[in-house]
Amino acid sequence: MRLMFVYWKLENAGSAQDILNYAAAAREFGHEVVLYADPDNGSKFTCSLDVESADAIVFLLEWNIYLHENKPLDLDGPLRRSAREQRIVLDADGMYNDAIRVDGDYNHPAPEDSRQRTELYDSISDRIYQPTLHPLRPNVGTFLFHGYNPTWEGPLDFTDKPYGMVYVGSNWFRWRAMSRVLRAIEPIRNQVGRLKIVGHDWAEMPWWIESPLREDAYFCDPEYLRALDVEVAPPVPIGDVVGTMGQGVFNPVLVRPTFNHLGLVTCRTFETPAAGTIPLFAQTPEYVAEIYGEAGTELVLGEDASARIADVLTRPHHYVDVVAEIRRHLAERHSFRVRVAELVDLLRR
Repeated sequence: MRLMFVYWKLENAGSAQDILNYAAAAREFGHEVVLYADPDNGSKFTCSLDVESADAIVFLLEWNIYLHENKPLDLDGPLRRSAREQRIVLDADGMYNDAIRVDGDYNHPAPEDSRQRTELYDSISDRIYQPTLHPLRPNVGTFLFHGYNPTWEGPLDFTDKPYGMVYVGSNWFRWRAMSRVLRAIEPIRNQVGRLKIVGHDWAEMPWWIESPLREDAYFCDPEYLRALDVEVAPPVPIGDVVGTMGQGVFNPVLVRPTFNHLGLVTCRTFETPAAGTIPLFAQTPEYVAEIYGEAGTELVLGEDASARIADVLTRPHHYVDVVAEIRRHLAERHSFRVRVAELVDLLRR
C-alpha cells in the first residue's frame, strides 16, 4: 500500500518526524509512505505530487493549516485528484469539535471558527480520527498517530546529571502547566539543583503576535523565572530533543489545557519516557494508566507535587524499574510498527 501524507514539509517539527518514523516502519510491512510535496532529493522525506499513485491520502491537520512560510497548506491539489473514499483526516489538535475553553486555553476563538473548521474536515472525508481514546463527537474515531521508538531510549544513569529538571517544548498555552510545576519546586528549590527550559517564547511574549492571542497563548513571567533561577534556552534541533531531556533527573510531561481536557497525545507523550530521565506526569492518573500502563501512575505529580519531586530527586534509582516498565509497555502497545498496522487497518475498512 502506498500512503500519502498531506502535511507541511518541515525537517524540524515533531509531527513531520513522526511521518519519517512511519516511513521506516512501513517498509517492514512492504508499504510505502510519501509526503505530498515537490520531489526533493535533498530531503529526508520521499516527496511526490503523484496523488493518483497513492492508495490512500492521509490529511494530517493541525491548528495552523492556513499560513506557514507565507502560504497555506495545499489541500486543494490532493482533493481534486483523489476519491473521497481514499481519504482520512487525522485531527491532531482536536479542532473538529465545538468551541472549547479550558483554563484560559481554547481550540477556537469563537463558534464560527469551529463551524468553518468542521465544514472543511467534513468536505475532505467521512472518516475523521483524533489522537485521543475518548473523542467527544460520536462520528470521530480514535487513532493516536504519535508513536514510540525504542531506539530513542537513553541510559537511566543518574550519577552525573547537570540539571535537576529539564523541559523541552515551546510555550503555547503551557505557562499555567509549567507554573504549577515551578510552584511545587519552590518549597524544595535547594534540593532540585539547576532548572532548564528549552524552547520558544518562555523568556518573552512575541510582540508581533496580535492580541489577545499573544497574551492567551504566549503568556510568560520572565521575572518569576529569574527569581527561581530557571535557565531559558532556545529550541534545539529535533534530533537533539531526547538527548537534551536526558540532561535532567526529571522532565515534566506537560500538555496545554484543551489537550488535557480532550485526552490528546502529542510527540512529547512518547519521547519523554525514552530520554534518560524520569518523566513526571501532570495529567490525571486515569489518563496516565491508559497511555503508559499502571506503572506510570507512580510518576503522576498529583496533589502533593513537591513531595513527589523531592522523592524522585532523593531516590532516582528507585524509579528506574518504573521507567523501564513504562518503556516496555510503550514499545509493545505504541511503537510505530503498531501504528502503521493500525493505520493500514483503518484505511482498509
